[in-house]
Amino acid sequence: MPSGAAGAGVTSEIDRLRRSDITVHVNVGGNINHGQVSIRVLQKRKAFPFGTCVAAWAYNDGSKGAYRDFIHQHYNWAVPENSLKWASIEPNRGQKNYQPGLNMLHGLRNHGIKVRGHNLVWSVDNTVQNWVKALHGDELRKVVHDHIVETINTFKGLVEHWDVNNENLHGQWYQHQLNDNGYNLELFRIAHAADPNVKLFLNDYNVVSNSYSTNDYLRQGQQFKAANVGLYGLGAQCHFGDESDPEPGTKQRLDTLAQVGVPIWATELDVVASDENRRADFYEHALTVLYGHHAVEGILMWGFWDKAHWRGARAALVVGDNLQLTAAGRRVLELFEHRWMTDETHNLAAGTQFTVRGFHGDYEVQVIVQGQEHTNLRQTFSLGNGPHTVNINVS
Repeated sequence: MPSGAAGAGVTSEIDRLRRSDITVHVNVGGNINHGQVSIRVLQKRKAFPFGTCVAAWAYNDGSKGAYRDFIHQHYNWAVPENSLKWASIEPNRGQKNYQPGLNMLHGLRNHGIKVRGHNLVWSVDNTVQNWVKALHGDELRKVVHDHIVETINTFKGLVEHWDVNNENLHGQWYQHQLNDNGYNLELFRIAHAADPNVKLFLNDYNVVSNSYSTNDYLRQGQQFKAANVGLYGLGAQCHFGDESDPEPGTKQRLDTLAQVGVPIWATELDVVASDENRRADFYEHALTVLYGHHAVEGILMWGFWDKAHWRGARAALVVGDNLQLTAAGRRVLELFEHRWMTDETHNLAAGTQFTVRGFHGDYEVQVIVQGQEHTNLRQTFSLGNGPHTVNINVS
């Protein structure tokens, strides 16, 4: 984590943003020794979105059970890496295949994992299909409109977000082809009309991992917000540079983007370091600054397995066919499954009322008398931004 005063500041912000008070009151019957009663406050699920991109070719492969199991066990959000992109769905005109994406999304949703849709169109020149590049004018507009509406309807109820026009800061093919600088706004209007409930995002790079495009993204975000086209949030890809520590400057760039006044999601986080302990430090620095920023609403990594990661083993959390944890993988899981989760046990010899500072999420409260849990007294609840009180009668 960041060191010195900066580290203390981030820790304080994590506590302020991601935790709330749980006050437990216990009424103990007169014939029970308080010292024989303990209360365990156990977080079962994290509320904060922590996810990964998922490769359909691996997820849908029956022989890749370890890959699926890792996702189901460790993440609560996911984003398809390629299978929802137009070029994957319709590489040739009229030859559409939504099934790989649908199969994967149904599997993820069946395991309680929420999904970001990525992406409806991608304006970078070399990502546009050749058959689309041959279109002009009203025909191009109609084809794009129909694709967006059909894709949103196909995946309606399966995705929470859509990246509408991916990396529009770095590619404006549709705007140039149509000679219409405002067409990027029109794409949002089409998507918002197709499903007013799904949350729409811009998504771009070099906006948090470095400062090359940060101010341009601020201006674009302000433009889209002012245009009232359905923008919900900013996707910041967070592909940090080769052997580059994410810590310097990351918070300042997040502060800049937060001026738009919409949520920020880290949508494609990865770091690269040959030494896995150095990689672990880099991931910890990035995750800590992101998790400790008031505008950041969710964090998704752009992969975790060396065999399905665009940057290979030097960015991976796990390696090999058995998905063996690296030092980086152990560090990331330590953060999200231990350091930033709550599990406290209090013996009532110290008193029958106590307060736990808990991370937001789903909880189970267990009553343990003489080392045995009384399951009939178990309680569950969800902790959000406000305090929560638990009342227990032990007789």
